[in-house]
Amino acid sequence: MQFAPLPPDPYNPFDVNTVRAIYPGTFDPLTNGHLDLIARGSKIFDHLVIAILNNSEKQPLFPVRERVEMITEATREFGNISVSTFDGLLVEFARQQQAQALLRGIRAISDYEYEFQMALMNRRLAPQLETVFMMPAEKYSYVSSRLIREVFRLGGSVEGLVPPMVIQRLQARISIDPAGDLPRSPK
Repeated sequence: MQFAPLPPDPYNPFDVNTVRAIYPGTFDPLTNGHLDLIARGSKIFDHLVIAILNNSEKQPLFPVRERVEMITEATREFGNISVSTFDGLLVEFARQQQAQALLRGIRAISDYEYEFQMALMNRRLAPQLETVFMMPAEKYSYVSSRLIREVFRLGGSVEGLVPPMVIQRLQARISIDPAGDLPRSPK
């Protein structure tokens, strides 16, 4: 005789029947491509942890605190998402969160090669942790945080590629010299 699993306990985020996934990244800044994957991932997993990497080797445009604020604001409508930060090995953070899966976005073949290598290393370090690859919607398939920063710094429009509040924060962080379109620090 087989028994059906019990429904997840909404008051216990570590319920054994709850499938938790980690969506890691730097999110510097958050893009609509990220939000597309978050929305779709929230339908697949019982709980999705947006994990912001605190990478000391990179010099991000936005401090971690501000990235947490942006993602929290943008994902407020979802009931099964939380935002956290981590440094060190992703598999260790996944163990701490009792996650069973990693959600990773793939935009192009170049992403796949890197992500495939990372997935295999993560599988070696934590064989019980599955990696799930998702492609963003076609309209966001070329969008990256790096590209958003570059286009904005050079005076191009990023409207429709990031949430409006991200544009406001970009404007507060980067100002454009009207004479030469050169980035300057805000006063």
